[in-house]
Amino acid sequence: MRGTLVRKLLARCLTVGLAVLAFLLVALTGATLPGLVLAVAALAAGVWERRVRPGADVVAESVLVAAGVLVGYARRLDAGFDPALVATALVLLALVLLDGPLRDAGGLEIRTANLPVRPGLTTTHVGTAIPVLLGAVALGALLALPSWYALVVSLLVGGLAGVVGMRLARRRFRPSAAASPVARALARHQPEFLLYFSAPPGSEYQVTMWLPYLERIGRPFLVLLREPEFLAPIAAATRAPVVYCPTLKAIDEALVPSLKVAFYVNHGAKNAHCIRFTQLTHIQIHHGDSDKAPSANPVSAIFDRNFVAGQAAIDRYARAGVHIPREKFVVVGRPQVEAIGVRRPPVPMPAQPTVLYTPTWTGHHADANYCSLPVAEAVVGRLLARGATVILRAHPYTAQNPESARQLARVEELLAADRSRTGRQHVWGTDASRAMSLVDCVNRSDALISDVSGVISDYLYSGKPYAVTDMGADGDAFTERFPLARSGYVLRRDLADVDGVLEQLLGTDPLAEARWAMRTHYLGDFPIESYAEGFLAAARAHLAPAAVPATHPDQADQPVGA
Repeated sequence: MRGTLVRKLLARCLTVGLAVLAFLLVALTGATLPGLVLAVAALAAGVWERRVRPGADVVAESVLVAAGVLVGYARRLDAGFDPALVATALVLLALVLLDGPLRDAGGLEIRTANLPVRPGLTTTHVGTAIPVLLGAVALGALLALPSWYALVVSLLVGGLAGVVGMRLARRRFRPSAAASPVARALARHQPEFLLYFSAPPGSEYQVTMWLPYLERIGRPFLVLLREPEFLAPIAAATRAPVVYCPTLKAIDEALVPSLKVAFYVNHGAKNAHCIRFTQLTHIQIHHGDSDKAPSANPVSAIFDRNFVAGQAAIDRYARAGVHIPREKFVVVGRPQVEAIGVRRPPVPMPAQPTVLYTPTWTGHHADANYCSLPVAEAVVGRLLARGATVILRAHPYTAQNPESARQLARVEELLAADRSRTGRQHVWGTDASRAMSLVDCVNRSDALISDVSGVISDYLYSGKPYAVTDMGADGDAFTERFPLARSGYVLRRDLADVDGVLEQLLGTDPLAEARWAMRTHYLGDFPIESYAEGFLAAARAHLAPAAVPATHPDQADQPVGA
């Protein structure tokens, strides 16, 4: 995050500084050749800034560069008043000023990946052409080419902008009754279901964890996004069409008649934009299963079905007083855990165990703050004192809180120092979060220390022991609010029980059998060798409406929370 901020600041300084310096050199000192070279450098800096800051406004800098280039052009030709250069100046000014509005209008256009659609000319082409045009005019000035050269090049790019602008205006004010190219391509694809996704930046993991299982359903589908930054990373993770829909009209365009089901992975506010389509069956599949407060969100009631990992999820809604008809729940397991190695208790613990530590983030609200990073340095210190190797995998949102980021950095420094001193191969940072998947981390570890989060449910599948941090003031009521902690070892905020907890976690493990029973309650009773089939079979059944089961076999008819 810090590196990204530095790049953005550097790009901004370079673009502004070089543009101002180029104009001053040409206009005030008469140093035409150095000024034109600096103008080209300013254009390159502007292109770079657009890459690191996609929404960057470089109008003022572009105007300065254009003015400097035209003044330099006039001086190089030494021809006095030149009508062609005056006309070039007007065209350049119009292009620079129209670039922003054109990009804004283009931002309301549907965009796709992994779909055979010929996009034609777009606002991206115009935005790219403007710095190229200014560079070409600067080159003409350096070579002292006739002024008509600058005018012709400018008119060509102006024509490009005009074509794009007319197409956008026609689509906005005179929409065609015929299907758009995107709608036609999707109709040819014949998708039977879609995954709908809207979330803050950095949340693409919520989709990528499900893509392999959606593909294994064996039916054509598409991913529908509401934020443009997810288009590239999600398209790279699947062969299915990915469609970015910035407006409600764009969603109308993407929802072709062949679609039967819409899956959702969170409770984002924009989900309502798709739920309004009553011809679809709307299914919430979630991006994790935990005892956190958001996992019993009342918004779940708006979906036709809620696919949940186990009976514990259904009980969670009832415990929270959220009344959802029982038939809306379908127990499907948590397919993402299928590759986790399972050890039937009792689990032998090596003399120097590897412990996975997964602190969560602070959450959006105080009642969802389960983050243990304030005590993480002390917890990890005790693990190191016991000779443990630590895998530290922090939540992707940790950097959103500056204090949490500082706490995490101190723990990482502690691990680095211990690795240098002892040679123990601790893992943290991108090595634990990108080079390794969560499944890799679980399989490499012998035990887990985690905050209240979905990681515990996934780890439960392995059969190995875990400890849960209690960062609130619940005391003895902690396991009532978070039942999954009943088969784990509860680590209190003041760490008064840390030595006893670690002795049980890494030694005696008295909760081994209770943990195995909890595993079925939270993750369903599906065979290990075909665990993911629970989800796949339920999804396929809902794609054939006549065959949809009303409830899971273990579910009764009364409403949850009744």
